[in-house]
Amino acid sequence: MTPTLMIQGATSNAGKSVIAAGLCRLFSSRGYRVAPFKPQNMALNSAVTIDKGEIGRSQAVQALACGIEPHTDMNPILLKPNSDKGAQVIIQGHSIGNMEAIEYHAYKKQAMAFALESYYRLAEQYDLIIVEGAGSPAEINLRENDIANMGFATAVGCAVLIVADIDRGGVFAHLTGTLDCLSQNERNLVQGFLINRFRGDKALLDSGIDWLTDKTNVPTLGVLPYLKGLHIEAEDAVDHRSHNNVTEDAQQRLQVIVPRIPRISNHTDFDVLRLHPQVDLTFVEEGQIVPAADLIILPGSKNTINDLNWLVDNGWPAQIKKHLRYGGKLIGICGGYQMIGQQIHDFEGLEGEAGSQPGLQLMDFETTLAPIKQLTQVTGYLFDSKVRVDGYEIHMGITSGPDLIRPAIDFGDRTDGAISPDGQILCSYLHGLFDHHEACDALLNWAGLDADASVDYQVLRQREIDRVATMIETEIDFDLLAANIGLK
Repeated sequence: MTPTLMIQGATSNAGKSVIAAGLCRLFSSRGYRVAPFKPQNMALNSAVTIDKGEIGRSQAVQALACGIEPHTDMNPILLKPNSDKGAQVIIQGHSIGNMEAIEYHAYKKQAMAFALESYYRLAEQYDLIIVEGAGSPAEINLRENDIANMGFATAVGCAVLIVADIDRGGVFAHLTGTLDCLSQNERNLVQGFLINRFRGDKALLDSGIDWLTDKTNVPTLGVLPYLKGLHIEAEDAVDHRSHNNVTEDAQQRLQVIVPRIPRISNHTDFDVLRLHPQVDLTFVEEGQIVPAADLIILPGSKNTINDLNWLVDNGWPAQIKKHLRYGGKLIGICGGYQMIGQQIHDFEGLEGEAGSQPGLQLMDFETTLAPIKQLTQVTGYLFDSKVRVDGYEIHMGITSGPDLIRPAIDFGDRTDGAISPDGQILCSYLHGLFDHHEACDALLNWAGLDADASVDYQVLRQREIDRVATMIETEIDFDLLAANIGLK
């Protein structure tokens, strides 16, 4: 068996994704050929792979940590929620349709077969597989035909580390309680605990760790410190930490707001803006007063029509029109692009009841939703300039209309998006629009900021992964960990 280590969490958001990325970087820097893997992911942040499929964002980040291109086998099952009880089901990179929760539960045995197929393909190519679990293995109601945690671990017989977040409190209860919910054969796979996000004097933990070891007979392999200001792209939930990173001495600031629509997708598009020293970015939640801004960005959506209705119910159309009258700028990305047009047609009922819905009617184009999803990595140039932009497209709509005669991006063989006649609105299907600093500067200049300090996001991503890897290497006995998972 190819050595395999699975990182599971005592709770959601315990730090599994970040720790897995750090381990990927640590082992690959030691010369091992490492691949990330997550059998089942539920997330609206996704990425396009080298084989033109779609996987969760966390596995794309972990592939970057390994120094390899992301591939659909790294996350064979991706669930993208589009309602409170249902999700689009993506198998090995491609959608097979929407399922309600009960329907998917009955499909799990088939889904597990796809997960194992992808895992064994990776195992043939790499020295080590770092697996990330989902949620917690202690969710008893989800254990039948489990794919995400111990169901997968027992199927392949891999070593498991359980991570708990001490910053939340109750860390010893989380770890002992999780272990108590496991069967004996599942407990036998647990090689150790990791205590994550610790602040303070570690000597104060010694007695607790001794108690934990005596009670469970499972060693605590490391106490990982809280890394201040760490930026690793979020797996799913909107991260509100440090969303205002504006420096006190910034002479000019750009106020940017993004509506926090219910099915917001790929909100990592805005990470660069959150980190920009001259940008103050705010996610506006339901019920909050819409503040004045220089730039409004309508984000991607997994259910464009329902999220458009949410905007209407929360008074955004009037606020956007007022914003434009006062000279503000508006960007629509993917689903946000579709919302700006005259109509959204869903003749096949892909997002709900079949029919058409009026858009915000700010530009002259319309969108027809189609079952075939566009999944491409692309490079182009912004609005007739020589400013390069790289990103990826993940959308199900076909947009057409007179205003597309003024495209936002030129890809060479085709164009993308549109710019309004007055130059105040920019629309694009491209995710990652701000990720390269030259493109970010150009877009912020268009929005009214004399920007010259955009973050080199590619450098920052690598540096932050290195921070995690260094922290893990410092706090964990590397040789013991390697031995526990069968690495030579």
